[in-house]
Amino acid sequence: MNQHYLQLYADFIVKVGVNVQPRQNFIIRCPVTMPEFGHACVKAGYEAGAKNCIVRWEDDKLSRLHYEYAKEEDLAAMKPYELRSYLDYAEDPDGCCTLAIHAADPEALAGLDAAKINRVNLARRKFLKPWQEYTMNDRVQWCVAAVPAPSWAAKVFPGIPVEEAMEKLWALIFDVCRVSTGDPVSAWKAHVAEGRRHRDQLNAWNLDHIHMTSSNGTDLTVGLADDATWEGASSKAENGTDFIANVPTEEVFCAPHRERVNGIVYGTKPYVYNGQLIEGWHVTFKDGKVVEHGAEKNASLLAELLSTDENACRIGEIALVPASSPINQSGVLFYNTLFDENAACHIAFGAGYPTNIKGGSKMNRTELLDSIERVSLMARESKKNHVKFSFEDGQVTITANSEIGASKEIVNIDRMGSDIDIAFNAKYFSDVLKVLDDEYVCLDMNTNISPCVVKPETGDEYYYLILPVRLFSGN
Repeated sequence: MNQHYLQLYADFIVKVGVNVQPRQNFIIRCPVTMPEFGHACVKAGYEAGAKNCIVRWEDDKLSRLHYEYAKEEDLAAMKPYELRSYLDYAEDPDGCCTLAIHAADPEALAGLDAAKINRVNLARRKFLKPWQEYTMNDRVQWCVAAVPAPSWAAKVFPGIPVEEAMEKLWALIFDVCRVSTGDPVSAWKAHVAEGRRHRDQLNAWNLDHIHMTSSNGTDLTVGLADDATWEGASSKAENGTDFIANVPTEEVFCAPHRERVNGIVYGTKPYVYNGQLIEGWHVTFKDGKVVEHGAEKNASLLAELLSTDENACRIGEIALVPASSPINQSGVLFYNTLFDENAACHIAFGAGYPTNIKGGSKMNRTELLDSIERVSLMARESKKNHVKFSFEDGQVTITANSEIGASKEIVNIDRMGSDIDIAFNAKYFSDVLKVLDDEYVCLDMNTNISPCVVKPETGDEYYYLILPVRLFSGN
């Protein structure tokens, strides 16, 4: 393995992929099989100005022992400190960012009880949802990257000594991640600029649907969500910092319409799920839901995947990948979704990303409600009893004025669209937020005199309409 390239790879992932900022806490998940790379990332993190570099070592063999011998109820019963170990850093005034380094054996859990593994993982995801909200909604910078592992390398390059397979996989990762150019930072700047150009062109076309066909029998029509927007290349965190969520990444992606997906898809590559391979799979959609499915290997595992929760039988993402993708051009089957999904256009099951919807703002419901109620203490002293929302990049400022003074609150948001000032009756807005259970809600509005639609960040379980009050000079 080229040591120079290894450090270039680590430096790029940390300083550009994650884009660690001065004084941030930097959480690193790293396999125990690759301590050298973990150490290189810690070094790069501190060079970037990180306050703390926290390493969480992970072990495939240990995970298999847990799933094989421990009771399901014990595996699913997470302790509060496990969640707090992430939230304490996320809630630190200096904030945090995170890197997940993958080196997984694609069949690390082969032969174990797939249903048990699925139920445990679902329980853990639910428990860790408050932390996952930080990454899913780009409230912090995050990045997923990969390094070789002996079992993975042997799967990709069978029939040769493991040491040789490891060297070949390292060289391949350096190539497709543009490290072997000698200047990955410049190469990725050009790549990100090209991805943004494709993203902007797709948004300019304002497409209604995507029709995908293939010689293997795929014939799928994916309607795009109302007010959907294409994203890709790079993302922007709540603090305004650009980052690259997946290394490598070749895709631009969009949110499908929940009920306008119809047709059949035949997978061209195996799907790695819970440490096992689903091969020769297909799924058939009708009105957004999977109505038929099958697989040549691990069909029961595919059924488990599609029944995980209410969104598992729908797709939350459709992604376009150019034929010029280095992963596609390599001709190698990686047996790793991070790489294989960047070889061809694809779909992804489950909930979509809130950042794929334009024209609205996604907010933490509780934080928004608390801010409105604090500000409205002043509004209630006024005859008007209204609060004003001023939407700008990354935040909304909520204000109220009365004869005895003024009050102001600032709430961070995920937002698309133009700046807008709009006012509402404080009580009416609070009443709507109080009856909802969602942690996050979306607000859609076009002008300061048109109604505001309050809806869930995904799905269509409810819609609430709130009429604004007119703003006049001096409001």
